[in-house]
Amino acid sequence: MGPIDIAVAGCGPAGLATALLLHRDGHRVTLFERFDAPKPIGSGLMIQPTGMSVLAKLGLSERLSGQGARIDRLVGRTANGRSVLDVHYRSLGQPGRFGIGVHRAALFAILFDEIAAAGIAIETGRTICGSERTADGCRKLLFERGPPSAPFDLIVDTLGTQTPLAPPTGRQLSYGALWASLDWPEDPRFDPTALEQRYRAASKMAGVMPIGMRPGSATPQAAFFWSLRVDQFERWKAEGLTAWKQEVLALWPMLAPLLDQIDSPDRLTFARYAHRTLAKPADAALIHLGDAWHSASPQLGQGANMAMLDAYALALALRHSDDLDTAIGTAVALRKCHVHLYQALTAILTPVYQSDGRFIPWLRDWLVGPLSRIPPIPRIQALLVSGLVGGPLRKLTRYEDGFSRSVPAAKAIA
Repeated sequence: MGPIDIAVAGCGPAGLATALLLHRDGHRVTLFERFDAPKPIGSGLMIQPTGMSVLAKLGLSERLSGQGARIDRLVGRTANGRSVLDVHYRSLGQPGRFGIGVHRAALFAILFDEIAAAGIAIETGRTICGSERTADGCRKLLFERGPPSAPFDLIVDTLGTQTPLAPPTGRQLSYGALWASLDWPEDPRFDPTALEQRYRAASKMAGVMPIGMRPGSATPQAAFFWSLRVDQFERWKAEGLTAWKQEVLALWPMLAPLLDQIDSPDRLTFARYAHRTLAKPADAALIHLGDAWHSASPQLGQGANMAMLDAYALALALRHSDDLDTAIGTAVALRKCHVHLYQALTAILTPVYQSDGRFIPWLRDWLVGPLSRIPPIPRIQALLVSGLVGGPLRKLTRYEDGFSRSVPAAKAIA
């Protein structure tokens, strides 16, 4: 397909990666952002081999590796030290496969610098409230203030879970988490190559993940998180930091050097989560990617990685399709199975780590640890956390190499 006019709604990692991929294929791309200046939101995240593969296509994987922290394993233990989870990327049997813990600001800076260097247009201060079709089949963005945008051949929605470009769906989860980016402690009590967690049943969970350095800083950082019921957030604020720190240290005393850096509630951000999957992720001249299509709890850490796979699938579909409707349908077909698989897996696993239940966490504590040492369970666990279950990279590679018959002929437009 020849170059078309594309609007990308949202300047998060999904929107920036999408804009870069489509611009490099010759499309005329405009980004729309509600803030006066694009900026990152949140603490740390883990880029898995899936996301790294897309960043490699953009020539950015080495920069991310240099800015972030290599993660070789995921470790989870109970308050008394019993091993519940010990997943090694080496169990994949594929050299060069690992995770990268990175500060959101670092990932944003890497992508945004490329956007600026490419000269991709950005319209800021534009709060989107919807879209409308035009008589010639294009689509315009609608804003809370001011006239609609110019018409675009395609609008790509990367506005996240609360997107105004899709009908509301799904459900809010009862648990969220407090997050903070903190300096990595000088005392090497934490593994600098691991995401470590501690649990008490499934109602209490603390985690620490190395995330490398923020832009402009040479100080390594850690992402710290604490699981918290949404309906207990106001109570948490009222009780104060001292009482909360005592509760955290009772679960994991080693966290003291990190907690000492939290001198105000403002150092913590409370993240709420939703589980939702759009039944129709595309319409005429419109496609939803990332959390705008599918969002879930962060238990498998796949959000940004899934979004980048969505973006790459769209780029490939536009590159190899003869018309826009077919391209949109192909992009959805390339991703649909993997999306539904991980949505189902996350829905199953979330109560194991964030819930008020007792029986399921008890089974986790006494069965998962021993079973995870018996082949082929270690490799299955590694495939799961790396995002490789379902072979998403293999499917995209086959399509890119010309095996389009592996993707059902589909049109997402009614």
